[in-house]
Amino acid sequence: MTSVSPLSNVLVKGLYGDHEGKKEDDLIKIKEIKNLLIVQIVQYKNSSSQIKDIQIDGLNISSEALKVSCNENSRILWCGPKNWLLISSKKDLMENIQKTFNENNFAVTDLSHSRTIIELEGKNSKEILKKGCPINFNEMKKNNCVNSIFNGITITIDMVEDNPDKIRLFALRSFGESLCHSITDASLEFGFRATD
Repeated sequence: MTSVSPLSNVLVKGLYGDHEGKKEDDLIKIKEIKNLLIVQIVQYKNSSSQIKDIQIDGLNISSEALKVSCNENSRILWCGPKNWLLISSKKDLMENIQKTFNENNFAVTDLSHSRTIIELEGKNSKEILKKGCPINFNEMKKNNCVNSIFNGITITIDMVEDNPDKIRLFALRSFGESLCHSITDASLEFGFRATD
């Protein structure tokens, strides 16, 4: 059985909006990110494990609010007290994760097929998100993350880069099409290129 991405027939490659006469660097780039391992890790309240002693793919898990631990292959997002989201291009990490986080202290859930990931790249990426999200994006920097909403859709925002801005938005798969339409609509005034 072949997996079908949430936006396979929704985000169509091409130039859209006010793109005429603009340099390629001035356009927003929008693409769907596919084939990543996404795992939610939640530490139980009565757990005696010390999170600072645990590493996955060479990364420490941060207890600092809104912080992301990352390397070339993986990112661990702080999503709330004792709650993290691990995103990795290494699909074989799941076995290691299940061994590291024992079931007496942690709940580990594979969310890989239940999420849509949209990536915005370009200098106006934050301006697009300001149109539908109450977060102060002027304060967001590289390797920050936050849970919020965009036009009523619950999202997780991961600031991957800040020169130029590269932001990943995670939403439930069932809201992927609506989120994509909201993001592309908000991007029309800047002009954008949909890529794959």
